[in-house]
Amino acid sequence: MSDHVSVSGSAARRLSVFKTYKLYVGGKFPRSESGRVYEVTDAKGKWLANAPLSSRKDARDAVVAARKAFGGWSGATAYNRGQILYRIAEMLEGRRDQYVAEVADAQGLSKSKAGLQVDAAIDRWVWYAGWTDKIAQVVGGGNPVAGPFFNLSSPEPTGVVAVLAPQESSFLGLVSVVAPVIATGNTAVVVASEKAPLPALSLGEVLATSDLPGGVVNILSGRTAEIAAPLAAHQDVNAIDLTGADETLAKELEVAAADNLKRVLRPQPVDDVDWSTAPGTDRMTAFLETKTVWHPTGALGASGSSY
Repeated sequence: MSDHVSVSGSAARRLSVFKTYKLYVGGKFPRSESGRVYEVTDAKGKWLANAPLSSRKDARDAVVAARKAFGGWSGATAYNRGQILYRIAEMLEGRRDQYVAEVADAQGLSKSKAGLQVDAAIDRWVWYAGWTDKIAQVVGGGNPVAGPFFNLSSPEPTGVVAVLAPQESSFLGLVSVVAPVIATGNTAVVVASEKAPLPALSLGEVLATSDLPGGVVNILSGRTAEIAAPLAAHQDVNAIDLTGADETLAKELEVAAADNLKRVLRPQPVDDVDWSTAPGTDRMTAFLETKTVWHPTGALGASGSSY
């Protein structure tokens, strides 16, 4: 009885263990190079956590990590990428309660509505996992040409993609912009929602303990404009998704991106995006290049028949 009382008393006096959120870069969890943090609050202004305030140096480090990982990830078989993405979905399912709580706080939703958002995000991740070895059949194939040639087109990843995650949809929107980029073999530098970065930073913990190679996805938190500017101008970033930028910032980033002819995805006005609708293949094909190969068919016999 005395032991029981002691344990109960200890539990009553126990202090909560507050979570320290960190960046996710190159498969590791660094604090911001600047040492800065900023306060993240819920929809009612209640303090939730201090998130790292990323610097330009953090952005450059993330690009280096993404470039280093690109060769191995783009060179993996599409089937293998699908297996890894499905494994991530399995782990997200196992942490569902955590994400429900974080999304509810971030977006001011009830637990039931947040649960619907999280379930939709996990389902979407599975959906993109299924596309890894199918997208080539949709956007590639043999082309009819006038001449004795095989003419085959196949999609290839663009390279390192900077992704500005949606500001309002902290998890479903995040998954909707990250999963299609890596499903097709690109690597990503993700700028989390400025006001609701915690679900994105927690996603890094799942990615780190899945089979996803370090550097394939790198997650930064902080001031979107401050982080996005060096990414848009970076010569080793091949494409940028401006979903999380407002109209003014998007125009500035488009100008910076033109310096090395980056691919720029500027979707419909952000306020009009309904992340719950079926995503389609547009976000996968936006960051694919097409390689076309010509090969002579040759001839068989005097009849001139070809193969």
